[in-house]
Amino acid sequence: MAKQRRKVIIVTDGDRVAGRTVKVAAKNIGARFISLTTGNPTPIEAPEVVNLIKQAPHDPVVILVDDRGECDYGPGEEIIKYVAQHPDMEVIGAVAVASNTSNTEGIKVNESITRDGKVIAGPVDKLGHAEEQGNKYLEGDTVDILNSLNIPIIVGTGDTGKMDYADEYWKGAPVTTKALQEIINRSESIGSNSESYSGQ
Repeated sequence: MAKQRRKVIIVTDGDRVAGRTVKVAAKNIGARFISLTTGNPTPIEAPEVVNLIKQAPHDPVVILVDDRGECDYGPGEEIIKYVAQHPDMEVIGAVAVASNTSNTEGIKVNESITRDGKVIAGPVDKLGHAEEQGNKYLEGDTVDILNSLNIPIIVGTGDTGKMDYADEYWKGAPVTTKALQEIINRSESIGSNSESYSGQ
């Protein structure tokens, strides 16, 4: 009997604000959040991320990846690639977070969540506003690697936990919650327990 792979959602932002926000959003949708992936850049190595995912009590598991604004290949991309290609992992979706980073290829998203919670077909900017018509790519410092991986659903958002207070954790992280829920709605798994897991 084949071993069941762990179902993972990746969020391409990892600073403290993102960590607080994704913790709330993951709880809202019944997912587990690996809090030790919070950091700017991501403070732990890819193999440790996989080990923590395996220890989480149930799926889906949400992790953060961050490159501290660097557009070149860095620890965030390394973790995305390692997790997405790991035989025990199944990345069911990614939240691609827009930033002001220049010189990036960008990613075509399946949809985006605007700062006011609307689902749109195209990308958004860092503040969560819909990009001008004709702009097909969401730009961020840790999103280009997604182009080379077989991740089935990519949802774009503005800056996690920010967007001029539209996604604050104390407001219930509405934008990030909706982005995660959109991924869940397209998948077959959802957890029944919503506690955060620190790996400790």
